[in-house]
Amino acid sequence: MTAALSILIYHRVLARPDPLFPGEVDAALFQRQLRLLKRFYTPLPLGDAVRRLQDGSLPPRAACITFDDGYADNAQVALPLLLRHGLQATFFIATGYLDGGQMWNDTVIDAVRQAPGAVLDLRAQELGTFPIATLAQRQAAIATLLGRLKYLPFAQRQRLAMHIRRQAGARASAPAMLSTAQLRQLHGAGMTLGGHTASHPILSTLAERAAQLDIANGKQQLESLVQAPVTLFAYPNGKAGRDYGAPHVAMVKRLGFQAAVATDWGVARPGADLDLLQLPRFTPWDRGRLAFLWRMRQNRRQAHPARPDAG
Repeated sequence: MTAALSILIYHRVLARPDPLFPGEVDAALFQRQLRLLKRFYTPLPLGDAVRRLQDGSLPPRAACITFDDGYADNAQVALPLLLRHGLQATFFIATGYLDGGQMWNDTVIDAVRQAPGAVLDLRAQELGTFPIATLAQRQAAIATLLGRLKYLPFAQRQRLAMHIRRQAGARASAPAMLSTAQLRQLHGAGMTLGGHTASHPILSTLAERAAQLDIANGKQQLESLVQAPVTLFAYPNGKAGRDYGAPHVAMVKRLGFQAAVATDWGVARPGADLDLLQLPRFTPWDRGRLAFLWRMRQNRRQAHPARPDAG
């Protein structure tokens, strides 16, 4: 079998299922998936996999586990399970949200989750009204709002998220993101930390100078916190040609990252087409054992992800 590297994306591992997000990975599901990866694949730390892609020693069913953003449950829930199974993961951290920060999407989710009544009126924000009487309606409202706000300019997106929160009368939730102590706990347990910018902007929505500064600040802050080099990077949102382009790949290279991951489906294979600064990843969302393995197999059959045009 031709050697290929499957890189899995996770964000959160919840302690217990969340009715509002039934597809989110919880501890029981994550443990089942770790067992499947150990049985049917060869899990590797991402840094080792990158080196083995280069020297041609990658095993046929290599797989890496990665987490994006820096949620506290990565340390509270995922880390003990990884250690129990003797596995290593890479955690890509948006450093601006450590120690009590909240990402814009979580602000919106909290607002819709807590909003009282049957309708959330956001006409003052020029977003319309949303029925929220049922769980399905709240799920639909969240999906619609996240879709509308995602590609707005960063400052406008942040501002609208806070307006939605105030309009809904939402209370501050318990911190969802890692503390510095939890970040160091991950590092001390042998996990790899990677850059994911400071403020998690969609890079294509920023001026190039601002984008480079955000990438650089995230790297410097992370290295300062754990006193270790950070050589791996994940593009926020991560769709090639839409969320980042060739200039951002060049920035990542200039800043000294050895490899970077996107969110386009597919696997990385050794050879002339290998681009270590645009490694594909995917999210295995199936809850059943056979469906999970089938999805992993289908991902291996994906064509190479689209590349940004050189420029």
